Amino acid sequence: MSEWALLVGQIYNGLSVASILLLAAIGLALSFGFMRVINMAHGEFLMFGGYLAYLSYQLLPGPMYVFVALALGFLGAALLGGVLELLLIRHLYRRSLDTLLATWGVSLIFQQLARNLFGPTGVAVTAPSWLSGTFTVESGPLSGLVLPHVRLFVIGFTVLILAVLYLLLQNTKIGLYVRAVNQDREIAESLGVHTRWIDFLVFSLGSGLAGLAGATLALIAPVTPTVGQSYIVDAFLVVILGGIGSLSGTALASVLVGLVSATLQTFTSVSFAKVILLVLVIGFLQCRPRGLIATRSRELKEV
Repeated sequence: MSEWALLVGQIYNGLSVASILLLAAIGLALSFGFMRVINMAHGEFLMFGGYLAYLSYQLLPGPMYVFVALALGFLGAALLGGVLELLLIRHLYRRSLDTLLATWGVSLIFQQLARNLFGPTGVAVTAPSWLSGTFTVESGPLSGLVLPHVRLFVIGFTVLILAVLYLLLQNTKIGLYVRAVNQDREIAESLGVHTRWIDFLVFSLGSGLAGLAGATLALIAPVTPTVGQSYIVDAFLVVILGGIGSLSGTALASVLVGLVSATLQTFTSVSFAKVILLVLVIGFLQCRPRGLIATRSRELKEV
């Protein structure tokens, strides 16, 4: 394999990883960016979606199980997130430290529960036959390049979800309410917006997107009880880099982080690439502390 083929392959893999990170980070941007809730259990929603995909693979025969897995990953994590919001998060709004500690404890409980149910080792999901193929370049400067179909599916599916989310937030009444609460909660509430219901909806939607990320991740990597922890730090990094409360900034930051990380890993180790990436992000935030795309909001000024 030529050096160019290796580099293009790494970028392709980086885009697929960035797609999963984008789904996880968009969900976190909704809870952290819109609601100012520091949810340390967000990665466990991703893990939960991955295990639901695994159960779908085990229980549903046939090549189309993947769509059931994606639906279950979203709905199951959204339901779990809604229950968590009603029982815990709702009582801790505007108490960031308490929310951080409480959700960290919830994440430990979820991880132990996953170990008890599925064991400490990872479980694997085999992609259906229509996603198991590859596109191979036989000749030219990219000779030897192999592009798996399943990663292309992950990238395309993420773009579709991002488009649907954009339309939901920009062209529906619910999206209008969400944006109004994000801009000024008190004014929105005085105009008749049920802010508690919006909080529940946003937190459930963000949790569901994390579960969707876990279901897509299960197609390309094993699911373990701690898989969420490997994504939660990068997801927070992406949200801060993109700009708190900016979904477009989060999307752009996810792609940049994925591509830069994949490129650095071509020339160095995975751990050292993360160190370099962190230094680059810190340096960038020193020059632009509000992120790539800053969002103007009264709520943000009060944080």
